[in-house]
Amino acid sequence: MTRPARVRWVASPPPGAPRRGPREHRSRPYLGPPRYPAPPRWGFPSLAWRWPRSVPGTGAGSHAVPPIERVRVLAKHTVGMLGLLAVLAVISAGAEMWRYVLLARSRFGALSSGVVGASDAFVYTAASLALAVGCLAIALTVWWLSVSRLAATEVCGYAPARPTRSFFVGLLVPVVNLVVAGSVLAELEHMAQQGDRDARPRPSRLVRWWWAVWVANGLCMAVAVVWRFRGGVQAQADLVVLSAVTDLVGAAVAVLTVLVIRRLVRLLAPIDPSAVTLMRVVKVTDAPAPPLRATRAWGSTR
Repeated sequence: MTRPARVRWVASPPPGAPRRGPREHRSRPYLGPPRYPAPPRWGFPSLAWRWPRSVPGTGAGSHAVPPIERVRVLAKHTVGMLGLLAVLAVISAGAEMWRYVLLARSRFGALSSGVVGASDAFVYTAASLALAVGCLAIALTVWWLSVSRLAATEVCGYAPARPTRSFFVGLLVPVVNLVVAGSVLAELEHMAQQGDRDARPRPSRLVRWWWAVWVANGLCMAVAVVWRFRGGVQAQADLVVLSAVTDLVGAAVAVLTVLVIRRLVRLLAPIDPSAVTLMRVVKVTDAPAPPLRATRAWGSTR
């Protein structure tokens, strides 16, 4: 056993305090905690409480946060980004439909250059924002799924059957992810429900719907890319309609992904109802009346 470290009080006078004479620096018997002729200027910083693991230089900071605690935090950011993606996808679909209306009106006469320019700007801006937010949403979703696989391992007690490399390849490689993404969610749901390791995962109805809409979105994107190589006015009009449909299906995928994430979070990290019961002050008896104005020492920060 190691002996506890001896603590020695060392006090230095603050700036502006009167200096003591040399006789007062002689060694004297311990008379208690130090006393200061002026309020000391040192102390704890005026910061909110932080967990010990977040304070640099402490021993607790070297330990990683358990995956079961990171699942809910990452899910909050992922759900927010997916919700923003769904809104932008619907706006982009509306911009495409406005362009289709302008194409239909152009058959009977010339259109104003300002209206056409505004429509093009609306379409390009909405599509660019949806693409940027979509990339961030995909990155956050894959990150959340990777952490959820670790959390599911702690819940069910066995490692996933799919290796980590196969997991990332199956989610990030086009065409392959149309088949593997649904399997990954089904396996994660099976582990979150603490199912048998040797049993075949049976995806829920929500996961099956997500899988079907996910495949439909991939097919719509592939058809839209191929359709761009066709020429003619009718092909351009069909491409506008196909782009709007693709945006709406993408919004449906984002909404279903939010529902799937919330379901898996409830399975992996359920909340104890007794721990989140809101307390409310109903009545206070035999308490002195509070002062009208709180008194604070001179120089205090709060």
